[in-house]
Amino acid sequence: MTPSQNTSPTGPGRGPLAGLRVLDIATILAAPSAASLMADYGAEVLKVELPSGDGLRGFPPLKNGKPLWWKITNRNKKIVSLDLRKPEGVALLKRLLPRFDVLVENFRPGTLDRWGLDRDTLWALQPKLVILRATAFGQDGPYRNRPGFARIFEAMGGLTYISGEPGREPMHAGYPIGDSIGGLFGAVGVLAALWKRARDPDAPGEEIDLSLTEAMLKLMEFLPIRYDELGEGAERSGNNSQYAAPTGVYRTRDGHWVSLSGSTAALYAANCRAIGREDLIGNPRYASNAERCGHSVELNAIFSAWIAEHDLDEVLATFERHHGTLAPIYSTRQILEDPQVKARGFLREIPDPDFGTVRMQDVVPRFRNDPGGVYSTGGAIGRDNAEIYGEWLGLSAGDIEQLQSTQVI
Repeated sequence: MTPSQNTSPTGPGRGPLAGLRVLDIATILAAPSAASLMADYGAEVLKVELPSGDGLRGFPPLKNGKPLWWKITNRNKKIVSLDLRKPEGVALLKRLLPRFDVLVENFRPGTLDRWGLDRDTLWALQPKLVILRATAFGQDGPYRNRPGFARIFEAMGGLTYISGEPGREPMHAGYPIGDSIGGLFGAVGVLAALWKRARDPDAPGEEIDLSLTEAMLKLMEFLPIRYDELGEGAERSGNNSQYAAPTGVYRTRDGHWVSLSGSTAALYAANCRAIGREDLIGNPRYASNAERCGHSVELNAIFSAWIAEHDLDEVLATFERHHGTLAPIYSTRQILEDPQVKARGFLREIPDPDFGTVRMQDVVPRFRNDPGGVYSTGGAIGRDNAEIYGEWLGLSAGDIEQLQSTQVI
């Protein structure tokens, strides 16, 4: 397989999760992202949203009133509208459920119970069902009923506090990374449960309690142990790493920005050679990464001064020649134009009913023998109502029209 080969199939039915069926009744971003990952790997995913539309449809960026974000997060999914707050909607979901292996939901604890879709009812309909429940704080505890969005998870999970410049306000990233992290943990949790079923086909269903705040805290691995064992709380350090030195963000002579890293002795030596400072390699003050962290200010000043005296192209070429660990800080335009991104064919043109084609990321990671793929963008509200309710459940055109008129679908 050459790097430039397009390994994505042109339609569903391929990939390591081919044959798996996922019912995604979640809203907005984190839990639907988990379902999206499974769709990328070949699962057949049915997205259920209110007839008025999922909240993500209102998130910028928009083009001609069409939500671009929606097209990514809900790609590769069949899409139906269904109001689960109405008994008729619940009845339809119960008829659909036995066809599925996985249910993904992110309502506040107890919500599905009130709608007549409690755990025992779900398992009575599909005994092997894997239920992923994604909430801000989990299914129990004093915060169980609190609402949550990415910035809540990031703030209370520890990430925001350690992000930003020393002595300044904590900083959020410009993207809801808490939702993305939660989606990853959700997908991993489902796959772990499915592995148990693969080992024992008669195993009962599983219920997965995903606290999105706990997912963020898990990502901050050293925070609790550092506090417990050393009595130290991590503080903001700007662009300087707290676990490797020298590291930082520096400006080149021609006004571009680069990021430097490298925690091992070999990488530190390579970076020193790149700026012509071999004398720093044998200096006992910088003999280990821990010692370099203790002198990070002076090391960063040395690297910052050298980079400020050189243009970007020269900086990149010099570090590449010496196998240093420095990278340009890309804008979106630079990402799209990067030779590595182009050579890998990672950004692909996908057919779209609104814009002809749109460009989006391919599947991560890549599977050599049984690749997943991207074959459709997130579509309109109720796009697949006729197929799902008509062909799957056998409803007549008149039945579907009646459900639409009463806004059940």
